[in-house]
Amino acid sequence: MRKGLSCPYGQNNLIYTLSSADRALIEPELKPVKLPKSMMLEEPGKPVELVYFPKTGVGSTVAVNRNDRRIEVGLFGCDGMSGTAIVMQSDHASNETFMQIAGDGFSIEPDTLRALLEKSPTLRRHLLRYVQAMMSQISQTALSNGHGKLEERLARWLLMCHDRIRNDEMSLTHEFISVMLGVRRAGVTVGTHMLEGKGLIRANRGQIVVLDRAGLENEAWKSYGAPEADYERLIGYDQPD
Repeated sequence: MRKGLSCPYGQNNLIYTLSSADRALIEPELKPVKLPKSMMLEEPGKPVELVYFPKTGVGSTVAVNRNDRRIEVGLFGCDGMSGTAIVMQSDHASNETFMQIAGDGFSIEPDTLRALLEKSPTLRRHLLRYVQAMMSQISQTALSNGHGKLEERLARWLLMCHDRIRNDEMSLTHEFISVMLGVRRAGVTVGTHMLEGKGLIRANRGQIVVLDRAGLENEAWKSYGAPEADYERLIGYDQPD
């Protein structure tokens, strides 16, 4: 049985779990959008142009320094949104955010979202709780990157992607994973071979297939699960009314 995130099928869970009054407030302002692979959602130091609420696909938030060293610090899909700077009463992105797995969802103008947040304290509280859930994920990512073994980190990251796409087959290259984990491509190859050797995944060219999710959870050990539990506590998956 799958653990972790459990978004309602075909829904963005942040929108789905709003009260009926807040859904009625925001839904007329949401525009359906396609979110192709590698689509840039935010650039560091630049104004947020649109806020996105994916229904499918996976977005990555990546920290980039002046030497163009990169590592993923956050990951979201049907559970979340881009543009958290708007929720925090700012307008510029701190990191790079793009689609790592294609999907679709909704977009909203930042000024429109700001106006709705001013109008509805309950909408603001709901999205602020999501920001807290993301802080939990980012904190665990930092801990995992600093102290976790490569195969543990890889297992955790695959589980997080698996949560958000509802498919055991994931279009992911070793080169891309190496950027996400901040390791060399050769290290990803070693890590995937270790997980394959334990029968947990199958790695093909440009694709990873999850064979044993429970085994991946055991491999990830305690680096996976705490942020997911925080999300369920803070946001949940049921409509409140």
